[in-house]
Amino acid sequence: MKHSYTIKGMTCNGCRTHVEQVLNKVEGVTSTTVDLESETVGIEMKRHINLDTFQKALPEKYTIKQKQETNVFTNSSIETNTSEPSKLKQLQPLFIILGYITIATVLLNYSKDSWSTAMLDFMGLFFIVFSFFKILDLKGFPASFSMYDPLAKVLPAYGWIYPFIETALGLMFLMRFEIDIALIATLVVLGITTIGVSKTLLDKKSIQCACLGTALKLPMTEATFIENAIMIVMAVLMLMM
Repeated sequence: MKHSYTIKGMTCNGCRTHVEQVLNKVEGVTSTTVDLESETVGIEMKRHINLDTFQKALPEKYTIKQKQETNVFTNSSIETNTSEPSKLKQLQPLFIILGYITIATVLLNYSKDSWSTAMLDFMGLFFIVFSFFKILDLKGFPASFSMYDPLAKVLPAYGWIYPFIETALGLMFLMRFEIDIALIATLVVLGITTIGVSKTLLDKKSIQCACLGTALKLPMTEATFIENAIMIVMAVLMLMM
């Protein structure tokens, strides 16, 4: 069952992520989706959980209440259930961005015969674009990233520098600077993240993916795993050439 609530006290994406983390730890909760702008939270649960349980789990600065709407026929308040858009719809921004990166790569290399240069351009553009979205909300990104990246969980500073690591890797690929080092770093960085993504998917947890930062709300799905896997495969192929 899924129920919708209103929650007050959130001021930034860091607050939103913290609320998601806290509510996801409540026994019986399977997933939590928080919307900062509308101050609402949708909670999927195995069984009904009292509102007091959620309030006690949250820090004092947050106030959670049952979301209600008025029935125009009965003039009474009823509990509402939220409906989630399809995964394809939720992932539309990711597909559009990957499409633009692919088109840009083709335009840069359509007159060339080298697949290796095209792959380097794709990887460079991938890192530059994805790091840009992470840097848009540098304050909120580390908290979201630490929800699934193993290294960011134990070393919070890694979440803060990760967007700049991606920027550096993107520039190295585009400028053809120390390519082997950049490829090895790509395998390490994305390998660690992919381990966390895989565990999250296997545990069937519903959390927000931070691949495009917190500016775009993307769910953690198989598409996230595939996205990382493509980059890892490309890095391995480049090292073998």
